[in-house]
Amino acid sequence: MIDIAWADWLELVFRWLHLIAGIAWIGSSFYFIFLDLSLRKKPGMSDAIKGQSWNVHGGGFYLMQKYVVAPEQMPEELHWFKWEAYFTWISGFALMTIIYYWGAESFLIDREVLDLQPWQAIAISVGIFIAGWIIYDQLCKSRLGNNGLALSVVVFLLILAAAYGFTNVFSGRGAFVHVGATIGTIMVANVFFIIIPNQKIVVADLIARRTPEARLGDEAKQRSTHNNYLTLPVLLMMISSHFPMIFSNQHSWIVVALVLIIGGVVRDYFNAKNEGQKGNRLKWQWPAATVLMFILMAFVSYREDVKVAEDDQLESNDVLAIVQTRCVSCHATKPTDPDIEEAPGGVKLESIADVKKYSAKILKQSVLTNAMPLANKTEMTKQERQGIGDWIRRGMPIEEE
Repeated sequence: MIDIAWADWLELVFRWLHLIAGIAWIGSSFYFIFLDLSLRKKPGMSDAIKGQSWNVHGGGFYLMQKYVVAPEQMPEELHWFKWEAYFTWISGFALMTIIYYWGAESFLIDREVLDLQPWQAIAISVGIFIAGWIIYDQLCKSRLGNNGLALSVVVFLLILAAAYGFTNVFSGRGAFVHVGATIGTIMVANVFFIIIPNQKIVVADLIARRTPEARLGDEAKQRSTHNNYLTLPVLLMMISSHFPMIFSNQHSWIVVALVLIIGGVVRDYFNAKNEGQKGNRLKWQWPAATVLMFILMAFVSYREDVKVAEDDQLESNDVLAIVQTRCVSCHATKPTDPDIEEAPGGVKLESIADVKKYSAKILKQSVLTNAMPLANKTEMTKQERQGIGDWIRRGMPIEEE
């Protein structure tokens, strides 16, 4: 007998595709940004050539040149880089559908945050993806788009506003992933609506023997640079569901701010190095990123020192009763939660021995963070979390019979 867990297989297949496509997209994106920054203008070089870059890889040498606008004639063979980006988004949205839309009650909605029906949460999610792109695109096309620094600051603030909004609509896990998904949607839309169409216009002009407009390349370069600086923060946000301390913070929009800055600073180091910068220009990024990372770690790790009065301390039977009420609907041999087929992570909490066995995970997932129960569907209270944490820290005493 073959019993196929279709939901799990769908998630695995699309997660694998998302990983493969994402690696391909990020790899080509990082390489072309490097290539653009490593171009050097040599004496005697044609005015039509912006610069050249010598590369060595796999035992061979490559001479790469970039035209200021375009060559005089269309080359016989031209390689395009677009499907990596498209399949990254398609597979990512498929994962969003499988995990967060299909399992909206467990992963997307937290009724303590906002009491939504699944269709309402999904509509808000899709609407924000569309609105995020439209707002960003219009900002780039406005006068503000001519000022790179001002535009970056405004986009940064808009992302923080979106992050704050998400935390007041979705579960902590869902909110953080949605920040990354919104930015990722903007990045792919840059490719689909700006970069590739502009390149197609240039190619059409070459075929028709017209002189392409330089602004088309400049606009595409602007969007490509934005994508480059946003990549590292998005990568962390998209794996955040595996690290509850990141998304479960009460002020996770501040976490988003720090992640954006750290990722941008690290990316700036590599861009400056590839451009040939030296000296003080390369000395501040890593120390700054390190300090900011320690600030991020301290911020997400800070917890109020709560002392449970001796009269309020829980005994093992009390702890087991809470776990059976709040956790066993999922963490059981036969889960009763309709969205859960098997105990997550194989963790079963049906006896006090099970609770002691997985006490470290319980402390991390339900006490230090609010990651479990999922979306707090069983309504575990703050007092219950504190009581269980106190019992674990006291060595998990078992009362004598």
